Amino acid sequence: MSTDLFVILGIATYLLSIVTIGVVLYLMSSREKKKYRKQLDELERDKNLIVSANLMAEFNKVEPLVQGSDMQDSLSLWKKRFQTIKDTDINRITDALLEAEELFTEKKYKELSAKLSDIELDIYYVKTKATFLLDEIKEITLSEEKNRETITKLKANYRAILTKYHEHKNDYTLVTSPLELQFENVDKLFSAFEVAMEKKAYQEVSKIVKAIDDLTGNLKLVIEEAPMIITLGKNIIPKKITEITSIAKKMEKDGYNLDYLNLPYNVTESSKKITDIFQRLNVLNIEDSIFELKTMSDYFDSIYNDFDKEKIARKIYNEFLRSILIKVTKLIKINDRLANKLDDIKYSYDLEDEDVEIVFKIKEELADERSDYDDIIESQRSKKTSYSHLGKEMELLNVRVSKTEEKLDVALRTFGSMKEDELRAREQLDEMKDILNKAKSEMKSYKLPIIPDHYFVELAEATEAIANMVAELEKTPISIKVLNTRVDTARDLVLKVYNTTRETIKTAKMAETAIVYGNRYRTVNQEVDIGLMKAEKAFYKGNFKSSLEFAIHAINVIEPGIYQKLIEEYQN
Repeated sequence: MSTDLFVILGIATYLLSIVTIGVVLYLMSSREKKKYRKQLDELERDKNLIVSANLMAEFNKVEPLVQGSDMQDSLSLWKKRFQTIKDTDINRITDALLEAEELFTEKKYKELSAKLSDIELDIYYVKTKATFLLDEIKEITLSEEKNRETITKLKANYRAILTKYHEHKNDYTLVTSPLELQFENVDKLFSAFEVAMEKKAYQEVSKIVKAIDDLTGNLKLVIEEAPMIITLGKNIIPKKITEITSIAKKMEKDGYNLDYLNLPYNVTESSKKITDIFQRLNVLNIEDSIFELKTMSDYFDSIYNDFDKEKIARKIYNEFLRSILIKVTKLIKINDRLANKLDDIKYSYDLEDEDVEIVFKIKEELADERSDYDDIIESQRSKKTSYSHLGKEMELLNVRVSKTEEKLDVALRTFGSMKEDELRAREQLDEMKDILNKAKSEMKSYKLPIIPDHYFVELAEATEAIANMVAELEKTPISIKVLNTRVDTARDLVLKVYNTTRETIKTAKMAETAIVYGNRYRTVNQEVDIGLMKAEKAFYKGNFKSSLEFAIHAINVIEPGIYQKLIEEYQN
């Protein structure tokens, strides 16, 4: 490719890049221009909507309504505020929009963006002022219709309240006077409402409507809750107080301590609270009265439960009163007897002080438990503690005594087992001697050509172990730990001798049987004869297992399967 062509391509690429960049910049500029144009148009529209047709219409409505009333000053103030919005605020926003338009034309977009933000904030501020003004005017233009509608509903509610009162007048005997006085006040307010409406005193009308709403709302609550307040405060709670006071006096006479319930103070405070509730009810103030009375009622119900708990606790206390004393006294006697024998036990079984320390710990625990028991009894006799507390203390003490009893049982079993171990060792000594004698007799009864050396080694070990066991039993004192070790060792070695004896005799018998059985094939097969000769040599040397193996292999040459037959017979 020639140099000219490269130059042409380079120029073409450069021009294409320039064009592309130009197009991109133009599109970006066009897009930004459209964005700011749209913002300017939207702000212009928002400015024009500040002084809306609704605001003008409400001004037209309110002027005839306030003529001849005490609201001329309010109307003048509204007009002044409207004029400020229209002539000052709107013009300021208009000037700002013109400045923004100029910045847009000059494409000073950075400055334009900041200006638009300020204009948007200013429009929001002025629009809020216009909205507040519109709402205040609507309070008047809509007041007659709205207040008439509200008063109609309030009259319906008031009639329902009156109807319920007259139908159940006997339920309100304690508050008849304040209720009827309040009814008169509501009637007067309804009349005042009509007068104010005639005078077009709309600001006064709103106050009257609110007063009627508050009074009827409170009357409705009083009519609904007063019967319950009277029933709880004059009947139910006083009756509970009387019953509880009577029961408490009887229980205290029977030896119950009820000081922890603090009944006299709580009864006095409850009576004061009831008096306060009825004083407030007399002025139709029932705030939290139902809640307070129900709380009192629940409290006195819980006192009945406390009385029942005291009675149950007394039964529990009385049940443990005798049982714990009997148990502790018995355990002390048992532990004392055990302590008196400790010197003999330590001497007889070579025990150290730490081995018998548990007995003294148990003695201390029992002494503490007996002392605590006496303290509980003293508390009950002095009537300084409630049975619910005494019952819990007795239950806890019973648990402690039971744990101490378990420790004492373990100690008794431990020391008792030492004597049992000694007796058991003596019994096992006789058994082991019998087994060893039986093994020796069996070995002698079967006339073996020679007894294997390992048998004598095992026999000597077993005999020595029995001798060590005998020596341990003859010691004074006896060390149970050492004795048990001697017993285990002797037992294992004696059983080993016994098993070796039986195994040796059984193997010898089997080898001898195999040799006798194979003699019939000696003349038939030389290999059998050689094998049986090896078996005989091994047999007379005392290698009975090798002898059996030689015999079986030899016979198996002539009689395949004899191996399995002899093995089965051997195992049986």
